[in-house]
Amino acid sequence: MAAAVVAAGVGTPAPLAPVAAAAELAPADVAGDTPQATISEDVPPLTDESPYWRHAVAGAGDHVKELAAWSPSMERTVPLAVILAEPGAPTLYLLNGADGGEGGANWIQQSNVLDFYADKNVNVVIPMAGAFSYYTDWLEEIPELGGKQRWETFLTKELPGPVEEYLGAGPERGIAGMSMSATSSLLLAQHNPGFYDAVGSFSGCASTTAPVPRLYAAITVARGGGTVDQMWGPADTAHARHHDALLNAGKLRGTELYISNGSGLAGHWDMPSSPRLDDFDEAQISNAVATTVGVGGLIEAATNTCTHDLRAKLDSLDIPADYNFTPTGTHSWGYWEDALVDSWPTFARAFGRQG
Repeated sequence: MAAAVVAAGVGTPAPLAPVAAAAELAPADVAGDTPQATISEDVPPLTDESPYWRHAVAGAGDHVKELAAWSPSMERTVPLAVILAEPGAPTLYLLNGADGGEGGANWIQQSNVLDFYADKNVNVVIPMAGAFSYYTDWLEEIPELGGKQRWETFLTKELPGPVEEYLGAGPERGIAGMSMSATSSLLLAQHNPGFYDAVGSFSGCASTTAPVPRLYAAITVARGGGTVDQMWGPADTAHARHHDALLNAGKLRGTELYISNGSGLAGHWDMPSSPRLDDFDEAQISNAVATTVGVGGLIEAATNTCTHDLRAKLDSLDIPADYNFTPTGTHSWGYWEDALVDSWPTFARAFGRQG
């Protein structure tokens, strides 16, 4: 494991949570009469202008494929990067952060996910869209974000049935995300108890209605031209409270949980000697270090407080989880790659696999 699973960052190994009950709901149970996504292998041809992730997927080998999923609710095609497994294998839905994978800050470009999951016999589905959306259903249509934002409908009702049928997947599934989508992963599981066997939350903020955490969400969606009120409504409404993962933590009972966060202090991935900076020149290294240590450190310190609040709430409800609070770590990709690796025993246990 990349980092020890520790109890509240004090350095004492935490016992693994007991195995949760298998997911009780099938995609059809959640979807009801919602129109289903259409899965297609008909994707645009690669060009020099194509995003890096598409080239990476095309060159990764037969175990990785790009698919297109038409969303009826959003009336758009959502590109998917998919790691393939054997028939009957579980499915992990892995969500990107604030830019939704539409820029360079995505799991494929910034982590070893294609190699790490190559031998795990788990289907991994990574939507490569959804910038600044919180992967949620917005109350208002936002032209700046490309129209209708119905990501919860897409991810929980439209997509799972068709894509899991295409993959020949088994009944087990999980969901994980980092930063913005760490909150999303918790919410999607809370809104659909019994649908996911396991949830991973890396450097997120479960609370979304308290003043300071709501400000964090506001800053994120503002980058896409939207507001939190347009997304979930005023903080004192029932709809907004429904989208507060801290208030609704009790709905995670029975789901395997992996929850991680760094302290905000600079660590090995933030040093000029980091292998992630090997291809950078001196000026680029200096700028990258200043950004991750300064800005990334502040953001991670903020999510660290949020994540400890989530632990306190789960502890008060006697809901177990595997926690990884590291003594260093900024809000940056080296640590999320560590968390991806470190979370595998939790997902393996939920899927009935050896870690």
